[in-house]
Amino acid sequence: MNFFARTDKSFLGSWWWTVDRVTLAILVTICIFGVVLVTAASPSVAQRIHVSPNHFIIRHVIFLLPSMLLLVGLSMANLQQIWRTALIVLGASMVLMVAVLIFGNEVKGAQRWVEIGPFSIQPSELAKPTFIIVASWLIARQKERPEFKGIYFASALYAAVVALLVLQPDMGMTFVVTASFFAIIFLAGLPFRWIILLLVVAMGASVLAYFTFGHVQSRVDRFLNPEAGDTYQIDRSLAAFQHGGLLGTGAGQGTVKMTIPDAHADFIFAVAGEELGMLMTVLLVGLYGYVIVRGYNRIMDTDNIFIILASGGILTLFGLQALINMGSSIHLLPTKGMTLPFISYGGSSLLSSGIGMGMLLALTKRQGRSGIARGGLSIRPIGGSAK
Repeated sequence: MNFFARTDKSFLGSWWWTVDRVTLAILVTICIFGVVLVTAASPSVAQRIHVSPNHFIIRHVIFLLPSMLLLVGLSMANLQQIWRTALIVLGASMVLMVAVLIFGNEVKGAQRWVEIGPFSIQPSELAKPTFIIVASWLIARQKERPEFKGIYFASALYAAVVALLVLQPDMGMTFVVTASFFAIIFLAGLPFRWIILLLVVAMGASVLAYFTFGHVQSRVDRFLNPEAGDTYQIDRSLAAFQHGGLLGTGAGQGTVKMTIPDAHADFIFAVAGEELGMLMTVLLVGLYGYVIVRGYNRIMDTDNIFIILASGGILTLFGLQALINMGSSIHLLPTKGMTLPFISYGGSSLLSSGIGMGMLLALTKRQGRSGIARGGLSIRPIGGSAK
């Protein structure tokens, strides 16, 4: 059903006929999955910490609403508004990340959260998508004006963000940010030495993290050799998938989920496996995959390097985060406290997802432009297309 006629030249009409409505509908569908799964998974967790059974779902919805508003609102922005908003949010996030190291609350050995009223905010979540936008703009600026050394500024910004993440410590998010930055450099077609340098740095950092952080070493060791330590959560997660079978036990009917400590967050995919069954979890994986494939397809017909870099980075971030959450739930990857975008409980994660995908929808709006798939990549000035 279309709300606006194609001849409608109003602001909302123009937005409706240029935004990727299919991706928007899929993201809303994923959010609905999230509400259902958090509702099913959270009561047992709430009971363990002696709060109301509806504690987590109420907070989930409270954060989901502004997340959806950010998603739709940012999708209406132009390119200049996108990177300026990203710059402001990234700056504020990095200030808060410094504050977290001084005043933040330590939870499970990590210092990532700052209290704002009755809620806890994880500033590093907001830094993820905005860093990608700002780094993409810096590199795109260099493509437009070779005398502007955008890659150096972007690399310095990357080093600052990663340093703050490591100090928390949050090695999983460090990996995701690094992989997204790598995707930006690859798409930019920068000299191969930059790719090699980043690979060497990433490999060296991974080895260093293994020998420096005990929790990283423990998770890797338990993944490679389950008898090396406690694997209770992953064992329960696999049992949930086994109990769900092909069709699942039905919404709210799962029992194994009640024995998973982080069923509402890091292991919510296991709750989906138990209650919705393999067929529905495959559908859920397909929804994430379709968003990523469709997103890359949308940027194949643009000649704006900023759109290509920023969209590719956001899609890499979105896809990797979903992959890590799902992969760790079925023991294909070492366990890592990473949320499933738009589904897992976590206010900061929801806001971050809303910001990232809202900016992606703004970047991939249809415009009258020639395609790189049809005529090669030509650089168009950023400011001209953004105003």
